[in-house]
Amino acid sequence: MQFRKDINGLRAIAVIAVVLFHFNASWMPGGFAGVDVFFVISGFLMTGIIFKGIEQENFSILQFYVARANRIIPALAVLCMFLLVFGWLYLTPLDYKTLGKHVASSMGFLSNFIYWRESGYFDASSHEKWLLHTWSLSAEWQFYIIYPIILVAMRKCMSVKMMKVTILLGTLLSTIFCVVATYKWPNPAYYLLPTRAWEMMIGGVAYLYPIVLKEDRKKLLEWLGLALIIVSYIFISKDNPWPGYLAVFPVLGAFLIIQAQRDDSFITSNIVFQKLGAWSYSIYLWHWPFVVAIYYFSLNEAFTYLGILLSVFLGFLSNKYIEKIRFRNEFSSLFSYLKCKPIYIYLVVSSVGVVTYIEDGFIKLAPPEYQYITYNTKPSPYRDKCHIDQYQKPAKSCEYFGDKITWAVFGDSHSTEIAYALAEKLKVDNIGLKHFSFSGCRPSYKEVEGFSRCSKWYNETVDYILNSNEIKNVTFSHRFTYMLFGGAVDYPLHSDDVITDEVIRMTKNIDELINTLSSTKENVYVFYPIPELQENIDKLVAISFRKGISTDDILGTKVAWYEERNKYIISHFDNSTYPDNVHLLKSKDVFCDEKNCYAVKGGQPLYFDSHHPSILGAMKLVELIK
Repeated sequence: MQFRKDINGLRAIAVIAVVLFHFNASWMPGGFAGVDVFFVISGFLMTGIIFKGIEQENFSILQFYVARANRIIPALAVLCMFLLVFGWLYLTPLDYKTLGKHVASSMGFLSNFIYWRESGYFDASSHEKWLLHTWSLSAEWQFYIIYPIILVAMRKCMSVKMMKVTILLGTLLSTIFCVVATYKWPNPAYYLLPTRAWEMMIGGVAYLYPIVLKEDRKKLLEWLGLALIIVSYIFISKDNPWPGYLAVFPVLGAFLIIQAQRDDSFITSNIVFQKLGAWSYSIYLWHWPFVVAIYYFSLNEAFTYLGILLSVFLGFLSNKYIEKIRFRNEFSSLFSYLKCKPIYIYLVVSSVGVVTYIEDGFIKLAPPEYQYITYNTKPSPYRDKCHIDQYQKPAKSCEYFGDKITWAVFGDSHSTEIAYALAEKLKVDNIGLKHFSFSGCRPSYKEVEGFSRCSKWYNETVDYILNSNEIKNVTFSHRFTYMLFGGAVDYPLHSDDVITDEVIRMTKNIDELINTLSSTKENVYVFYPIPELQENIDKLVAISFRKGISTDDILGTKVAWYEERNKYIISHFDNSTYPDNVHLLKSKDVFCDEKNCYAVKGGQPLYFDSHHPSILGAMKLVELIK
């Protein structure tokens, strides 16, 4: 295919947006749409290659795959190996283990599935994933695998003209599916091929249905396409569901610029954009690790500008010395494809990633105290089995250990590890407990079924506990503040408009629940809110590990922050008058001293994330139950 300056310049327009967005989202709020522009370009070029081969009856799927591997794998492999060496020197074993998994999935072009299962693209935790950006390469590669097979199969049963019509219709249907899926399944819709395929297919439509225009109209088409892309970069943000109907703007913009076919345009053909376009793949590869490094090591703003410059410089070096290596594309027999060098590059690098993951980031080489904290920063072994996130009958809830079930633990996810730790304590006397916890459940006693997704379960569970003659003692734990205020994290608790009628009603219902339980049970234990860390414990431990600071006591937050954040519910419990058999347990007494609350105390990790207690932390909390 003849080299087109306008497409090369369009690559520059895409990569500039992505780089600026990742380094500072305020510079270009919708810069992530540059990936969508890349997809259109890729679809255009791949469709051209495949259709020319099909029309000339000399298209080879294997040669197509080899050509793509030669193009993509070497530069990616160099980046992955660099990160593995860098990680060996500077990452904690836990983070190094994660890097190993991500290297293997990136080299295998499955990373979009991995990241989909881990977190959302715009979540804060994503800034700790050194190869997050390879999700787009994985989606693209999956398209490369499937697309030519489908086209070759289509050619066997229809004409080229009918194939073009089918692709056009398929693009329209795929676009509609993307819009629907983005709102129904937002996280998989962002990462996975089924909702991204239309963006590449519309590039194919641009190749199959070229528009012939006069020069002045070409310029108008180019300007319209550029305007659509720039508008999407500026006015779209991560708060918009993506890719949904809004993705049509950058995709259509790229489509129009390709259709304009203006090789002499100053916008796309200037020397700067031509160079950046040529280096765009390698710039894209190298820029994200610098973004992560700035976040991971808490570097100042000056490193943002240095990171951009280094991304461009390394992109240039990678393009010149790696991308331009001409590996063999054509092979005479099926057996001779084993001489394809990128296959061995892939096997070596992905194997190193797999070994790193299997060996837990080689944690056995870390100091014993770090190993101890890492291995004990974990949730209840029954969390996945017994902690539910959709309705089930209370009678089906888990029972732990003892033959005599005389205890119940009830609440949201903050009660899960408490249930396990209490059961461990009780089993010495062959006493068991019933565990009732629902993920993200707002206190819903006396509320109608539509109030929350757990309302029906909540009230049925209370009835079950009240009607049970075996259950004599109840432990009650909630993420009270977070759930009372509808999931808000930062709010002025002294503000009158925050203490709504709903919050007041829910609080009265909590009191009624506690009093009702106390009237039928021997003891009711209610935990005050568990102090929440301002960073995930893994990150706090990693910072101490990297700085060579003692991990015996690692600060999690200030007592003043905890008390201000939970001011409403703490004040309520402090001033409540419950019956004598209701025991209010102050988790602060376990996790904090006079000024500080700890993530690790006395070498013991108290959490497994930023707000759920670890097993060891829960065991300390359970000691409050006398």
